Amino acid sequence: MVEVAEGMELLSPKTIEEQHLTGNLRLSCRARIMADSGLIRCHTLRRGTMKIERQAFRLPTRTSTLLDPCITRNGDRILLDGVEIDRHDGPLYGIAMDLGTTTVVLRLLNLETGEIVADSSFENPQRFGGSDVMSRIHFDTEHPGKLLQRTLAGYVTHAIEEFPIDTKSIYEMVVAGNSTMRDLFFRLNVYSIGQNPYQSITELEMHRGERATTSLTGTPKRLGLPLHPRARIYGLPIISGHVGADAAACMTALDLANEDRLVAIMDIGTNTELILGNKDRVLAASCPAGPAFEGGKISHGMPALPGAIEGVGIGEDGTVRTRVVGDIPPEGICGSGLVDALAELLRTGRINSLGRFEGDEARLMLDPGTGSPVFLDESDINELAQAKGANVAGLHVIFDQYGIEFDQVEVFYLAGAFGRHLDIQSAKRIGLIPNIDDSKIVQIGNAAIEGASAVLLSRVKRSELETLVKRVEHCRLETHPDFFHFFVEGCQFKPVESRSVPLPGS
Repeated sequence: MVEVAEGMELLSPKTIEEQHLTGNLRLSCRARIMADSGLIRCHTLRRGTMKIERQAFRLPTRTSTLLDPCITRNGDRILLDGVEIDRHDGPLYGIAMDLGTTTVVLRLLNLETGEIVADSSFENPQRFGGSDVMSRIHFDTEHPGKLLQRTLAGYVTHAIEEFPIDTKSIYEMVVAGNSTMRDLFFRLNVYSIGQNPYQSITELEMHRGERATTSLTGTPKRLGLPLHPRARIYGLPIISGHVGADAAACMTALDLANEDRLVAIMDIGTNTELILGNKDRVLAASCPAGPAFEGGKISHGMPALPGAIEGVGIGEDGTVRTRVVGDIPPEGICGSGLVDALAELLRTGRINSLGRFEGDEARLMLDPGTGSPVFLDESDINELAQAKGANVAGLHVIFDQYGIEFDQVEVFYLAGAFGRHLDIQSAKRIGLIPNIDDSKIVQIGNAAIEGASAVLLSRVKRSELETLVKRVEHCRLETHPDFFHFFVEGCQFKPVESRSVPLPGS
Protein backbone atom coordinates (compact mmCIF):
# COMPACT_ATOMS: atom_id res chain seq x y z
CA MET A 1 0.00 0.00 0.00
CA VAL A 2 1.36 3.43 -0.94
CA GLU A 3 0.12 6.95 -0.32
CA VAL A 4 0.33 9.22 -3.33
CA ALA A 5 1.32 12.73 -2.23
CA GLU A 6 1.34 14.23 -5.72
CA GLY A 7 0.40 13.17 -9.25
CA MET A 8 -2.61 10.92 -8.59
CA GLU A 9 -4.13 12.12 -11.89
CA LEU A 10 -1.15 10.65 -13.76
CA LEU A 11 -2.01 7.10 -12.62
CA SER A 12 -4.44 4.53 -13.92
CA PRO A 13 -7.93 4.40 -12.34
CA LYS A 14 -8.38 2.24 -9.25
CA THR A 15 -8.83 -1.44 -9.98
CA ILE A 16 -11.34 -3.79 -8.41
CA GLU A 17 -8.71 -4.86 -5.87
CA GLU A 18 -8.34 -1.23 -4.76
CA GLN A 19 -12.00 -0.30 -4.33
CA HIS A 20 -11.69 -0.48 -0.54
CA LEU A 21 -8.93 2.16 -0.47
CA THR A 22 -9.89 5.76 0.24
CA GLY A 23 -8.16 9.08 -0.32
CA ASN A 24 -4.74 8.92 -1.98
CA LEU A 25 -3.97 5.31 -1.06
CA ARG A 26 -3.17 2.85 -3.86
CA LEU A 27 -1.81 -0.68 -4.24
CA SER A 28 1.61 -0.39 -5.87
CA CYS A 29 1.10 -3.68 -7.75
CA ARG A 30 -2.07 -2.37 -9.38
CA ALA A 31 -1.42 1.35 -10.03
CA ARG A 32 0.17 2.07 -13.41
CA ILE A 33 1.74 5.26 -14.77
CA MET A 34 -0.45 6.42 -17.66
CA ALA A 35 0.95 9.88 -18.47
CA ASP A 36 3.95 10.56 -20.70
CA SER A 37 5.35 13.16 -18.30
CA GLY A 38 4.72 14.70 -14.92
CA LEU A 39 5.74 14.39 -11.28
CA ILE A 40 4.49 11.55 -9.04
CA ARG A 41 5.49 11.42 -5.39
CA CYS A 42 4.47 8.56 -3.13
CA HIS A 43 5.62 6.61 -0.10
CA THR A 44 4.76 3.39 1.67
CA LEU A 45 3.22 3.56 5.14
CA ARG A 46 5.84 5.08 7.38
CA ARG A 47 7.83 2.98 9.81
CA GLY A 48 9.88 4.03 12.80
CA THR A 49 12.06 2.60 15.52
CA MET A 50 11.78 2.94 19.25
CA LYS A 51 14.67 3.50 21.60
CA ILE A 52 15.47 0.02 22.93
CA GLU A 53 15.60 -0.26 26.72
CA ARG A 54 17.63 -3.08 28.24
CA GLN A 55 14.93 -4.03 30.73
CA ALA A 56 11.18 -3.83 30.22
CA PHE A 57 9.90 -4.96 33.59
CA ARG A 58 10.10 -1.57 35.33
CA LEU A 59 7.38 -1.54 37.97
CA PRO A 60 7.89 0.55 41.14
CA THR A 61 10.53 -1.01 43.38
CA ARG A 62 8.16 -1.43 46.31
CA THR A 63 6.13 -3.95 44.29
CA SER A 64 8.73 -5.36 41.93
CA THR A 65 7.72 -8.85 40.89
CA LEU A 66 9.97 -11.72 39.91
CA LEU A 67 9.58 -12.99 36.37
CA ASP A 68 6.62 -15.34 36.34
CA PRO A 69 5.33 -15.73 32.77
CA CYS A 70 2.62 -18.16 31.73
CA ILE A 71 5.20 -19.85 29.49
CA THR A 72 7.64 -21.98 31.51
CA ARG A 73 10.24 -24.66 30.85
CA ASN A 74 10.76 -28.10 32.35
CA GLY A 75 13.87 -29.45 30.69
CA ASP A 76 13.09 -29.31 27.00
CA ARG A 77 9.34 -29.34 27.66
CA ILE A 78 7.64 -25.96 27.01
CA LEU A 79 4.55 -25.40 29.16
CA LEU A 80 1.68 -22.93 28.81
CA ASP A 81 -0.13 -22.64 32.16
CA GLY A 82 1.46 -25.98 33.06
CA VAL A 83 0.34 -27.80 29.91
CA GLU A 84 3.00 -29.01 27.47
CA ILE A 85 2.75 -27.35 24.06
CA ASP A 86 6.22 -28.01 22.59
CA ARG A 87 9.63 -29.65 22.98
CA HIS A 88 12.36 -27.08 22.50
CA ASP A 89 15.72 -26.34 24.10
CA GLY A 90 16.25 -22.81 22.70
CA PRO A 91 15.15 -19.42 24.09
CA LEU A 92 11.50 -18.69 24.85
CA TYR A 93 10.02 -15.50 23.44
CA GLY A 94 6.87 -13.45 23.78
CA ILE A 95 5.50 -10.31 22.12
CA ALA A 96 3.81 -7.29 23.68
CA MET A 97 1.83 -5.13 21.24
CA ASP A 98 0.32 -1.67 21.62
CA LEU A 99 -2.28 -1.52 18.86
CA GLY A 100 -3.10 2.15 18.35
CA THR A 101 -5.54 3.69 15.91
CA THR A 102 -2.65 5.52 14.24
CA THR A 103 0.51 3.62 15.19
CA VAL A 104 1.34 -0.01 16.06
CA VAL A 105 4.24 -0.90 18.38
CA LEU A 106 5.59 -4.43 18.89
CA ARG A 107 8.15 -5.49 21.48
CA LEU A 108 9.89 -8.88 21.48
CA LEU A 109 10.91 -10.14 24.93
CA ASN A 110 12.90 -13.06 26.25
CA LEU A 111 10.47 -14.71 28.67
CA GLU A 112 13.26 -16.21 30.78
CA THR A 113 15.23 -13.00 31.34
CA GLY A 114 12.68 -10.18 30.80
CA GLU A 115 15.06 -8.54 28.35
CA ILE A 116 13.86 -6.70 25.25
CA VAL A 117 15.34 -8.43 22.21
CA ALA A 118 13.90 -6.22 19.45
CA ASP A 119 11.04 -3.86 18.69
CA SER A 120 9.21 -2.36 15.75
CA SER A 121 6.69 0.40 15.06
CA PHE A 122 4.70 1.40 11.99
CA GLU A 123 1.63 3.28 10.87
CA ASN A 124 -1.57 1.32 11.33
CA PRO A 125 -2.41 0.16 7.77
CA GLN A 126 -6.12 0.17 8.59
CA ARG A 127 -6.11 3.88 7.77
CA PHE A 128 -7.87 3.13 4.49
CA GLY A 129 -10.94 2.37 6.62
CA GLY A 130 -10.88 5.84 8.20
CA SER A 131 -8.70 7.77 10.62
CA ASP A 132 -10.87 7.26 13.73
CA VAL A 133 -12.54 4.29 15.37
CA MET A 134 -16.10 5.18 14.37
CA SER A 135 -15.07 5.27 10.69
CA ARG A 136 -13.44 1.86 11.02
CA ILE A 137 -16.46 0.42 12.77
CA HIS A 138 -18.60 1.63 9.85
CA PHE A 139 -16.12 0.25 7.30
CA ASP A 140 -15.93 -3.16 9.00
CA THR A 141 -19.72 -3.35 9.17
CA GLU A 142 -20.18 -2.43 5.50
CA HIS A 143 -17.36 -4.58 4.06
CA PRO A 144 -17.53 -8.35 4.69
CA GLY A 145 -14.44 -10.51 4.90
CA LYS A 146 -12.59 -8.92 7.86
CA LEU A 147 -10.46 -6.86 5.48
CA LEU A 148 -9.25 -4.52 8.22
CA GLN A 149 -8.05 -7.43 10.35
CA ARG A 150 -6.41 -9.29 7.48
CA THR A 151 -4.54 -6.18 6.34
CA LEU A 152 -3.26 -5.48 9.84
CA ALA A 153 -2.31 -9.12 10.38
CA GLY A 154 -0.23 -8.98 7.20
CA TYR A 155 1.74 -5.96 8.40
CA VAL A 156 2.19 -7.43 11.89
CA THR A 157 3.41 -10.67 10.28
CA HIS A 158 6.05 -8.81 8.28
CA ALA A 159 7.24 -7.03 11.42
CA ILE A 160 7.47 -10.31 13.38
CA GLU A 161 9.31 -12.07 10.56
CA GLU A 162 11.94 -9.31 10.61
CA PHE A 163 12.78 -10.06 14.25
CA PRO A 164 16.18 -11.83 14.58
CA ILE A 165 14.73 -15.11 15.88
CA ASP A 166 12.81 -18.20 14.78
CA THR A 167 9.19 -17.02 14.96
CA LYS A 168 8.12 -20.53 16.04
CA SER A 169 9.88 -19.85 19.36
CA ILE A 170 7.30 -17.15 20.17
CA TYR A 171 4.81 -18.77 22.54
CA GLU A 172 2.61 -15.91 23.75
CA MET A 173 1.52 -12.47 22.59
CA VAL A 174 -0.20 -9.83 24.75
CA VAL A 175 -2.28 -7.16 22.96
CA ALA A 176 -3.22 -3.73 24.32
CA GLY A 177 -5.43 -1.39 22.34
CA ASN A 178 -8.64 0.60 22.56
CA SER A 179 -11.85 -1.42 22.49
CA THR A 180 -12.35 -1.11 18.73
CA MET A 181 -8.75 -1.84 17.72
CA ARG A 182 -8.54 -4.84 20.04
CA ASP A 183 -11.84 -6.37 18.93
CA LEU A 184 -11.06 -5.84 15.24
CA PHE A 185 -7.73 -7.59 15.71
CA PHE A 186 -9.48 -10.58 17.31
CA ARG A 187 -12.02 -10.69 14.44
CA LEU A 188 -14.99 -9.76 16.61
CA ASN A 189 -18.06 -7.87 15.42
CA VAL A 190 -17.51 -4.24 16.46
CA TYR A 191 -20.93 -2.89 15.46
CA SER A 192 -22.09 -2.55 19.08
CA ILE A 193 -19.12 -0.32 19.98
CA GLY A 194 -20.41 2.24 17.49
CA GLN A 195 -23.97 2.29 18.88
CA ASN A 196 -25.22 3.75 22.15
CA PRO A 197 -24.22 2.67 24.86
CA TYR A 198 -21.00 1.94 22.89
CA GLN A 199 -20.03 -1.40 24.40
CA SER A 200 -17.83 -4.21 23.12
CA ILE A 201 -19.53 -7.52 22.48
CA THR A 202 -17.35 -8.90 25.29
CA GLU A 203 -18.85 -6.38 27.71
CA LEU A 204 -22.39 -7.22 26.62
CA GLU A 205 -21.70 -10.95 27.03
CA MET A 206 -20.24 -10.36 30.47
CA HIS A 207 -23.36 -8.45 31.53
CA ARG A 208 -25.43 -11.44 30.38
CA GLY A 209 -23.31 -13.81 32.45
CA GLU A 210 -21.85 -15.53 29.37
CA ARG A 211 -18.23 -14.74 30.28
CA ALA A 212 -16.30 -13.84 33.42
CA THR A 213 -13.95 -11.29 31.85
CA THR A 214 -13.69 -8.95 28.88
CA SER A 215 -10.20 -10.26 28.05
CA LEU A 216 -9.76 -12.34 24.90
CA THR A 217 -7.66 -15.25 23.70
CA GLY A 218 -6.93 -16.33 20.15
CA THR A 219 -4.72 -18.66 18.15
CA PRO A 220 -2.05 -17.79 15.55
CA LYS A 221 -3.97 -19.70 12.88
CA ARG A 222 -7.22 -17.81 13.43
CA LEU A 223 -5.52 -14.41 13.62
CA GLY A 224 -3.07 -15.08 10.79
CA LEU A 225 0.20 -14.67 12.68
CA PRO A 226 3.47 -16.66 12.29
CA LEU A 227 3.92 -17.67 15.94
CA HIS A 228 4.24 -21.21 17.29
CA PRO A 229 1.01 -23.00 16.26
CA ARG A 230 0.04 -23.60 19.90
CA ALA A 231 0.97 -20.12 21.10
CA ARG A 232 -1.65 -18.05 22.89
CA ILE A 233 -2.62 -14.52 21.87
CA TYR A 234 -4.10 -12.71 24.87
CA GLY A 235 -6.08 -9.49 24.54
CA LEU A 236 -6.00 -7.44 27.74
CA PRO A 237 -9.40 -6.75 29.32
CA ILE A 238 -11.19 -3.52 28.46
CA ILE A 239 -12.66 -1.28 31.15
CA SER A 240 -15.94 -0.15 29.62
CA GLY A 241 -17.15 1.36 26.36
CA HIS A 242 -14.31 3.10 24.53
CA VAL A 243 -12.09 2.93 27.62
CA GLY A 244 -10.13 -0.02 26.37
CA ALA A 245 -7.27 -2.39 27.00
CA ASP A 246 -4.70 0.37 26.40
CA ALA A 247 -6.03 2.22 29.44
CA ALA A 248 -5.93 -1.04 31.38
CA ALA A 249 -2.29 -1.52 30.36
CA CYS A 250 -1.43 1.99 31.57
CA MET A 251 -2.84 1.17 35.00
CA THR A 252 -0.64 -1.91 35.22
CA ALA A 253 2.46 -0.01 34.08
CA LEU A 254 1.96 2.51 36.89
CA ASP A 255 0.95 -0.09 39.48
CA LEU A 256 -2.30 1.74 40.18
CA ALA A 257 -3.69 -1.24 42.11
CA ASN A 258 -1.12 -0.51 44.85
CA GLU A 259 -0.93 3.30 44.58
CA ASP A 260 -1.60 5.37 47.73
CA ARG A 261 -1.24 8.79 46.08
CA LEU A 262 -3.99 10.43 44.06
CA VAL A 263 -2.75 10.27 40.47
CA ALA A 264 -4.06 11.15 37.03
CA ILE A 265 -3.04 9.48 33.76
CA MET A 266 -3.63 11.17 30.40
CA ASP A 267 -2.73 9.28 27.22
CA ILE A 268 -3.39 11.71 24.38
CA GLY A 269 -4.29 10.18 21.03
CA THR A 270 -7.13 9.55 18.60
CA ASN A 271 -8.98 8.24 21.63
CA THR A 272 -7.53 10.02 24.66
CA GLU A 273 -7.69 7.89 27.79
CA LEU A 274 -8.08 9.57 31.19
CA ILE A 275 -7.65 7.75 34.49
CA LEU A 276 -7.93 9.34 37.95
CA GLY A 277 -7.57 7.70 41.34
CA ASN A 278 -5.53 5.33 43.46
CA LYS A 279 -5.83 1.87 45.02
CA ASP A 280 -9.09 2.85 46.74
CA ARG A 281 -11.07 4.41 43.88
CA VAL A 282 -10.45 4.71 40.13
CA LEU A 283 -12.38 6.67 37.50
CA ALA A 284 -11.72 6.36 33.77
CA ALA A 285 -12.96 8.10 30.64
CA SER A 286 -12.31 8.09 26.92
CA CYS A 287 -12.31 11.33 24.90
CA PRO A 288 -13.24 11.11 21.21
CA ALA A 289 -10.53 13.59 20.27
CA GLY A 290 -10.01 12.34 16.73
CA PRO A 291 -6.67 11.96 14.99
CA ALA A 292 -5.60 15.64 14.79
CA PHE A 293 -2.91 15.42 17.48
CA GLU A 294 -1.52 12.34 15.77
CA GLY A 295 -1.35 14.14 12.43
CA GLY A 296 -4.69 13.01 11.00
CA LYS A 297 -6.88 15.52 9.10
CA ILE A 298 -4.01 18.05 9.25
CA SER A 299 -2.76 19.36 5.88
CA HIS A 300 0.77 18.07 6.43
CA GLY A 301 0.21 15.95 9.53
CA MET A 302 1.92 12.63 10.13
CA PRO A 303 2.79 10.32 13.05
CA ALA A 304 5.97 10.93 15.03
CA LEU A 305 8.17 8.95 12.65
CA PRO A 306 11.34 10.01 10.75
CA GLY A 307 10.70 13.16 8.72
CA ALA A 308 8.14 14.62 11.14
CA ILE A 309 8.64 18.11 12.55
CA GLU A 310 8.52 17.52 16.32
CA GLY A 311 9.54 20.96 17.60
CA VAL A 312 8.80 24.53 16.47
CA GLY A 313 10.10 27.91 17.64
CA ILE A 314 9.46 31.44 16.34
CA GLY A 315 12.20 34.03 16.79
CA GLU A 316 11.74 37.73 17.52
CA ASP A 317 12.28 38.45 13.82
CA GLY A 318 9.55 35.97 12.87
CA THR A 319 12.00 33.30 11.76
CA VAL A 320 10.59 29.78 12.17
CA ARG A 321 12.93 27.12 13.57
CA THR A 322 12.05 23.43 13.43
CA ARG A 323 13.38 20.17 14.84
CA VAL A 324 12.79 17.04 12.73
CA VAL A 325 12.68 13.40 13.83
CA GLY A 326 15.74 11.68 12.38
CA ASP A 327 17.43 14.97 11.41
CA ILE A 328 16.29 14.58 7.80
CA PRO A 329 14.35 16.94 5.49
CA PRO A 330 10.80 17.37 6.84
CA GLU A 331 7.89 15.49 5.30
CA GLY A 332 5.21 16.81 7.65
CA ILE A 333 4.48 17.66 11.26
CA CYS A 334 3.52 15.42 14.19
CA GLY A 335 1.63 16.08 17.43
CA SER A 336 4.40 17.61 19.56
CA GLY A 337 5.34 19.91 16.68
CA LEU A 338 1.71 20.97 16.28
CA VAL A 339 1.46 21.87 19.98
CA ASP A 340 4.69 23.88 19.76
CA ALA A 341 3.50 25.66 16.62
CA LEU A 342 0.19 26.65 18.22
CA ALA A 343 1.89 27.80 21.41
CA GLU A 344 4.40 29.91 19.49
CA LEU A 345 1.69 31.47 17.30
CA LEU A 346 -0.22 32.33 20.48
CA ARG A 347 2.86 33.66 22.31
CA THR A 348 3.84 35.92 19.42
CA GLY A 349 0.30 37.19 18.92
CA ARG A 350 -0.02 35.79 15.42
CA ILE A 351 -3.22 33.94 16.40
CA ASN A 352 -5.83 34.83 19.02
CA SER A 353 -7.42 32.56 21.64
CA LEU A 354 -10.01 31.44 19.08
CA GLY A 355 -7.28 30.18 16.75
CA ARG A 356 -7.75 32.91 14.15
CA PHE A 357 -4.75 34.50 12.46
CA GLU A 358 -4.33 38.21 13.20
CA GLY A 359 -3.78 40.63 10.33
CA ASP A 360 -3.42 39.41 6.77
CA GLU A 361 -1.59 36.18 7.62
CA ALA A 362 -3.38 33.01 6.50
CA ARG A 363 -0.90 30.28 7.39
CA LEU A 364 2.35 29.49 9.18
CA MET A 365 5.03 28.28 6.78
CA LEU A 366 7.04 25.61 8.60
CA ASP A 367 9.25 24.54 5.70
CA PRO A 368 9.06 26.01 2.18
CA GLY A 369 10.68 22.84 0.80
CA THR A 370 11.59 22.11 -2.78
CA GLY A 371 8.44 20.14 -3.51
CA SER A 372 5.28 20.41 -1.41
CA PRO A 373 5.74 23.02 1.37
CA VAL A 374 4.88 22.15 4.98
CA PHE A 375 2.49 24.64 6.58
CA LEU A 376 -0.26 25.09 9.16
CA ASP A 377 -3.44 26.99 8.29
CA GLU A 378 -6.70 27.94 10.01
CA SER A 379 -8.49 24.76 8.93
CA ASP A 380 -5.74 22.75 10.65
CA ILE A 381 -6.01 24.92 13.76
CA ASN A 382 -9.78 24.34 13.81
CA GLU A 383 -9.24 20.55 13.75
CA LEU A 384 -6.76 20.88 16.62
CA ALA A 385 -9.15 23.11 18.58
CA GLN A 386 -11.91 20.50 18.44
CA ALA A 387 -9.55 17.70 19.42
CA LYS A 388 -8.31 19.79 22.33
CA GLY A 389 -11.87 20.68 23.30
CA ALA A 390 -12.78 17.01 23.67
CA ASN A 391 -9.72 16.36 25.84
CA VAL A 392 -10.37 19.37 28.08
CA ALA A 393 -14.03 18.42 28.48
CA GLY A 394 -12.93 14.96 29.55
CA LEU A 395 -10.55 16.41 32.14
CA HIS A 396 -13.25 18.65 33.61
CA VAL A 397 -15.83 15.85 33.75
CA ILE A 398 -13.61 13.23 35.37
CA PHE A 399 -12.20 15.63 37.99
CA ASP A 400 -15.69 16.99 38.71
CA GLN A 401 -17.07 13.49 39.15
CA TYR A 402 -14.20 12.59 41.48
CA GLY A 403 -14.90 15.76 43.44
CA ILE A 404 -11.47 17.40 43.29
CA GLU A 405 -9.70 20.34 41.64
CA PHE A 406 -6.85 19.89 39.16
CA ASP A 407 -4.21 21.04 41.62
CA GLN A 408 -5.28 18.48 44.22
CA VAL A 409 -3.84 15.60 42.17
CA GLU A 410 -0.40 14.55 43.47
CA VAL A 411 1.02 13.21 40.19
CA PHE A 412 -0.19 13.95 36.66
CA TYR A 413 1.21 11.35 34.26
CA LEU A 414 1.44 12.11 30.55
CA ALA A 415 1.51 8.74 28.81
CA GLY A 416 2.15 7.74 25.22
CA ALA A 417 4.85 8.66 22.73
CA PHE A 418 3.09 11.98 22.13
CA GLY A 419 3.02 12.74 25.86
CA ARG A 420 6.70 11.88 26.26
CA HIS A 421 7.84 14.40 23.63
CA LEU A 422 5.35 17.13 24.52
CA ASP A 423 6.76 20.50 25.64
CA ILE A 424 4.98 21.07 28.96
CA GLN A 425 4.97 24.87 28.72
CA SER A 426 3.56 24.77 25.19
CA ALA A 427 0.87 22.29 26.25
CA LYS A 428 -0.13 24.45 29.22
CA ARG A 429 -0.11 27.67 27.17
CA ILE A 430 -2.64 26.36 24.62
CA GLY A 431 -4.70 24.58 27.29
CA LEU A 432 -4.08 20.97 26.34
CA ILE A 433 -3.24 19.92 29.90
CA PRO A 434 -4.22 21.50 33.25
CA ASN A 435 -2.30 24.56 34.42
CA ILE A 436 -0.79 22.85 37.49
CA ASP A 437 2.67 22.94 39.02
CA ASP A 438 5.33 21.50 36.71
CA SER A 439 6.68 19.35 39.55
CA LYS A 440 3.50 17.26 39.47
CA ILE A 441 3.72 16.46 35.75
CA VAL A 442 5.62 13.29 34.80
CA GLN A 443 6.15 12.25 31.16
CA ILE A 444 6.36 8.45 31.08
CA GLY A 445 6.32 7.50 27.40
CA ASN A 446 4.45 4.48 26.08
CA ALA A 447 2.86 3.14 29.25
CA ALA A 448 0.59 0.82 27.26
CA ILE A 449 3.52 -1.19 25.87
CA GLU A 450 5.09 -1.25 29.35
CA GLY A 451 1.85 -2.57 30.84
CA ALA A 452 1.47 -5.21 28.13
CA SER A 453 5.09 -6.26 28.76
CA ALA A 454 4.44 -6.53 32.50
CA VAL A 455 1.39 -8.75 31.92
CA LEU A 456 3.38 -10.90 29.48
CA LEU A 457 6.09 -11.45 32.10
CA SER A 458 3.98 -11.84 35.25
CA ARG A 459 0.95 -13.96 36.05
CA VAL A 460 0.54 -11.93 39.24
CA LYS A 461 0.17 -8.69 37.28
CA ARG A 462 -2.23 -10.35 34.86
CA SER A 463 -4.48 -11.52 37.67
CA GLU A 464 -4.18 -8.16 39.43
CA LEU A 465 -5.32 -6.33 36.30
CA GLU A 466 -8.26 -8.66 35.70
CA THR A 467 -9.46 -7.78 39.21
CA LEU A 468 -8.75 -4.05 38.96
CA VAL A 469 -10.67 -3.37 35.73
CA LYS A 470 -13.88 -4.70 37.29
CA ARG A 471 -13.95 -1.96 39.92
CA VAL A 472 -13.06 1.00 37.72
CA GLU A 473 -15.89 3.54 37.45
CA HIS A 474 -16.51 4.52 33.82
CA CYS A 475 -17.34 8.19 33.22
CA ARG A 476 -19.48 8.66 30.15
CA LEU A 477 -18.68 12.22 29.15
CA GLU A 478 -21.81 12.86 27.11
CA THR A 479 -24.08 12.23 30.12
CA HIS A 480 -22.50 15.03 32.21
CA PRO A 481 -24.84 18.07 32.19
CA ASP A 482 -21.99 20.51 31.54
CA PHE A 483 -20.12 18.52 28.89
CA PHE A 484 -21.03 20.87 26.04
CA HIS A 485 -19.95 23.95 28.02
CA PHE A 486 -16.66 22.29 28.93
CA PHE A 487 -16.11 21.37 25.28
CA VAL A 488 -16.79 24.86 23.91
CA GLU A 489 -14.51 26.45 26.49
CA GLY A 490 -11.86 23.81 25.80
CA CYS A 491 -11.77 24.71 22.10
CA GLN A 492 -10.20 28.04 23.01
CA PHE A 493 -6.42 28.32 23.20
CA LYS A 494 -5.84 29.46 26.75
CA PRO A 495 -4.65 27.86 30.03
CA VAL A 496 -7.03 25.35 31.63
CA GLU A 497 -7.85 26.16 35.23
CA SER A 498 -10.10 24.35 37.69
CA ARG A 499 -13.74 25.34 37.30
CA SER A 500 -12.84 27.79 34.55
CA VAL A 501 -16.22 27.28 32.89
CA PRO A 502 -19.18 29.37 34.06
CA LEU A 503 -21.95 26.86 34.57
CA PRO A 504 -25.46 27.58 33.23
CA GLY A 505 -27.29 30.07 35.44
CA SER A 506 -24.18 31.14 37.34
